Amino acid sequence: MVLDLFLIGLVITLYPLPIMAFVLVVSAPRGVFKGLAFILAWLGCLVAVIALVLLFTGGVPPAPRSPPSIAALAATLVIGVGLIVYSEHRRRRTHPSSASSASSASSASPSPSPSPSPSPSSASASASASGKRSKGSGRSLTSRMDQATGWSAAALAVLLQPWGMVSAAAATVVQADLSHAESFLALLGFCVLATATLLAMELYMVFAPTKALLALTNLRSWLERHKDPAIVVTCLVLGLWLVGRSLYQLSG
Repeated sequence: MVLDLFLIGLVITLYPLPIMAFVLVVSAPRGVFKGLAFILAWLGCLVAVIALVLLFTGGVPPAPRSPPSIAALAATLVIGVGLIVYSEHRRRRTHPSSASSASSASSASPSPSPSPSPSPSSASASASASGKRSKGSGRSLTSRMDQATGWSAAALAVLLQPWGMVSAAAATVVQADLSHAESFLALLGFCVLATATLLAMELYMVFAPTKALLALTNLRSWLERHKDPAIVVTCLVLGLWLVGRSLYQLSG
């Protein structure tokens, strides 16, 4: 259980979408307060899920091969398969297969008439328009976050919680035995690890706001360019782990 919770917590804390949203939150006016509301709501979701599972199990793990144990493993298997499917869907959406381009090329005439290449001025105008659209979208998000309240930041944390991964953690917490101190430490460590990136950014903004604002803005720009590969890799790795572990325990 400890290793599973560590891996799930690590993937949650590195998941790019909440990080990008949190940068917008702490960059807004009263950003430290809004960031605290975001973190508290984020932690509240994790604690609530764990508490519900422990309430269901009574803090005693089900016996091996019992219906609750098999149900938890089956749920883990389904979540793992779902993460793998989502990873592949995201990869295909980000990098369309070359088959479509090859088929369109083969269906074209073997000797097409040369089409006029776009002039440099039209190409630069197209790039400029694209850049203006992306900047306009970024300014719109920033302006909306400037007007947001602490409650809005808390609601955003709930919406952006990676619930598939949190569900995998819940299925793992079924094995927790509250009669042993290591289970308490594992659960506490999971909550802290899953929130570690947000806590680090919040503390950075508290103690060095000017440097933090510049660094976090650069981080968000970098994540904008690399978020899709990061999502694909994190979901695929965690999905394969969950599927492999659940199949091993179901067949054991």
